[in-house]
Amino acid sequence: MTTPASTRRILTASLVGTAVEFYDFYIYATAAALVFGPLFFPASSPAAQLLASYASFGLAFVARPVGAIVFGHFGDRVGRKSTLVASLLLMGASTVGIAFLPTHAQVGWVAPLLLCTMRFGQGLGLGGEWGGAALLAVENAPPHRRNTYGMFPPLGAPVGFIAANGFFLILGLVLTDAQFRDWGWRLPFLASTVLVGLGLWVRLKLTETPDFVAAVQEEALPKVPIATLVRHHLRATLAGTLGVVACFALFYLATAFALGYGTTVLGHGREAMLGVELGAILFLAAGVIVSSLWADRTGAPAMLAIGFGGCIVAGALMGPMLGAPLLWVVWAWLSFALFVMGFAYGPLGGWLPSLFPAGVRYTGVSMTFNLGGILGGALAPIIAQDLATRGGLALVGAYLGAAGVLSLGGLMLVRRRAV
Repeated sequence: MTTPASTRRILTASLVGTAVEFYDFYIYATAAALVFGPLFFPASSPAAQLLASYASFGLAFVARPVGAIVFGHFGDRVGRKSTLVASLLLMGASTVGIAFLPTHAQVGWVAPLLLCTMRFGQGLGLGGEWGGAALLAVENAPPHRRNTYGMFPPLGAPVGFIAANGFFLILGLVLTDAQFRDWGWRLPFLASTVLVGLGLWVRLKLTETPDFVAAVQEEALPKVPIATLVRHHLRATLAGTLGVVACFALFYLATAFALGYGTTVLGHGREAMLGVELGAILFLAAGVIVSSLWADRTGAPAMLAIGFGGCIVAGALMGPMLGAPLLWVVWAWLSFALFVMGFAYGPLGGWLPSLFPAGVRYTGVSMTFNLGGILGGALAPIIAQDLATRGGLALVGAYLGAAGVLSLGGLMLVRRRAV
């Protein structure tokens, strides 16, 4: 039984790590939407620049399953603590490295190559981050509070988002456009050093989780966790992967895509859109907290179903609301989309670990979360940009609705499981 002090340390470690993850990931998404196109991917068309920039953003999602296999293997074989430290170090080093990259105007084709290399390193580190943070919280939780403890990794999303967007908003207010383009965009990447240092300081004080210790004592650790996962837990892996799709699609369409579309197509000011998104992200935090607390009473699947259904509704409302000329209407859609995303995201912290036994749990949670990220996150801004160009926001909304249907299908695959 953990003491209150150690419980606070565990929950802080799980929250800080995912906050750093989302901060690192979202400063890249924001920079990709605002400056990476002309700086690293010169092209005759601004739309082509933005598409190439979003493609580099999606590269990390390709790396994440690789990171999930690597870090999942060591997380299930060596332990949760040391694996989480290693993933945070790789993720942080790659993010800080972006701050020092030369642009295309300085070194030509080497610039996008270096950017994509750093982005790939981010993805590798991130592949083992969220799953390990979720296990750190859930495997230390009392049985009746697994979803409450499990909400702390998901809460890292709004915390990291607010830090990232707030940083960019402040830079936009104090720097000229030329200063921001020339050097100001580098500062958020450099600031990641502080966050990574805090995360490491907290995590190095942790001990192993009770579930992992029990699995070691029972000799229930497979030699090759990914092979055991595929051989014996394929249905759960498919269910978890599909269940994550709506969460990622909602987040990146309501943040990265909405920011790029709002500033380049609708003509809203950069600072205005950043401010609107900062206000809306509070609804994501509210959704995560409410759904996770309720999940300990009703079960995580019931809360997830609300979130997935809300994803379909958000898709139907996307065209008339996100495309509206009035910023308050845009804010209303973003707030609704991110609130229902809280229901699609918060209970994942408790639900995904429940699908797998302790011996393959790190690998299982990491693989499902990151494979779902490819389907719902990596492709979302790219497909949405193309759909918006071809047929407007109505087509993008249909894509978002399809993500909700996919996740509902994943939930049905293991509908008898409850957390």
